[in-house]
Amino acid sequence: MSRFADAVVSTVQTEFSALLDPEQLTRLVLRMGVALVLGAAIGWDRERRDAYAGLRTHMLVALGAALFVLVPAEAGMSDEGLSRVVAGIISGIGFLGAGAVLKSSGEGRIQGLTTAASVWATAAIGIAAGMGRYATALLATVFVLVVLAALRRLSRQIKNRSTD
Repeated sequence: MSRFADAVVSTVQTEFSALLDPEQLTRLVLRMGVALVLGAAIGWDRERRDAYAGLRTHMLVALGAALFVLVPAEAGMSDEGLSRVVAGIISGIGFLGAGAVLKSSGEGRIQGLTTAASVWATAAIGIAAGMGRYATALLATVFVLVVLAALRRLSRQIKNRSTD
């Protein structure tokens, strides 16, 4: 029975070896943590605007995208294989974003495009964070927030002038 227990303990240690290696654990926590924080920044803006996808959705999209590139990269997947993973993420997020787009039949207006685009951009930011490209992910988040906040005001001003 002792050999069995030793084999179980050894297998568990091997399976969780990334958590026992300080360098590996730090990399995992940083990449997933950065993805969560940056996704939260965009999600918070969307949440305040009462958008279809808010804080939790954007955080989960960023984390999921980071995981989808982090795990294969950590497992030693080739660049070619990783590019297929990224292509799959982009397509999959397109379906998620499509769920946020609604057409108001009475007015013929389409709503939710900005939410869909923010989810798509959040996935790209998650990919960057998952690949350890923190500066790129942070700068992209700033750009997204500028588009969502600053250009929102400009858009309202243009609308107001056109109705006058």
